[in-house]
Amino acid sequence: MREKPDLAVSHGARSQIILCNLLRIPTVLIADYEFAQYPPLMRPVWEMVPEVIPDSSLCCSSDRIRKYPGIKEDVYIDRMKRDPEFLGKLGISPGELLVTVRPPATEAHYHNPEGEKLFIHFMERAHREQDLRIVLLPRNGRQGDAIRSTWPAWFHNARTIIPAAAVDGLNLLWHSDLVVSGGGTMNREAAALGIPVYSIFRGKTGAIDQHLQDEGLLIMVQTSEEVDTKIKLVRRNRNGAPGRSSRRSLVTVVDHISEIVSKHS
Repeated sequence: MREKPDLAVSHGARSQIILCNLLRIPTVLIADYEFAQYPPLMRPVWEMVPEVIPDSSLCCSSDRIRKYPGIKEDVYIDRMKRDPEFLGKLGISPGELLVTVRPPATEAHYHNPEGEKLFIHFMERAHREQDLRIVLLPRNGRQGDAIRSTWPAWFHNARTIIPAAAVDGLNLLWHSDLVVSGGGTMNREAAALGIPVYSIFRGKTGAIDQHLQDEGLLIMVQTSEEVDTKIKLVRRNRNGAPGRSSRRSLVTVVDHISEIVSKHS
């Protein structure tokens, strides 16, 4: 109230939208999953989404929708600075096959328990392999503690590690041989970097994930049988360049925000 902002911008911050709606501050919701729920008090004034998401799936009218090319991860993916010491910091040998795993978001409103079954099935399969390490990134401390206590064998001899502190996510993906994840952003970051990525997300398939699968940049895994047949536990060449590099997404997002600010000034 003291600063009197002209516009509030977020990527899915429902709390910000509620507050701004109460204070009559215009809001821009940047989003990339059309099945996220926004009840009436949480609805934004403007929406900004990737071009592949249809207007019909959004809550704003067409004149209040702005589109940008690519995916949100394209905004920042080209800023990654590769760290040649990254694996050593995690205690992982360059000769080991490295898999980054993100469990399903069990506390999200769109969670489907089928994703948990796929996660468990993959972890059990991976631990039958030799010279393979897993970096596991739980959603929060509660989920990490629950996984450790339920499946302690996964953590014997540090076959699976949960980093003690936050790590550079893009470097982790870049140094991985493949990614298996129940989460959207990590899957899309891996796809943007050209890393083999397998989605075990079992909620409604969003337009972005369908688009990435159609382009061969992401593989959706829907059954335990597909965990065994589709997910390839093989090493990749980590010496190439990231798969995508474009500033069009960022420039378009900034231009749209500037245009919207001018309408409310």
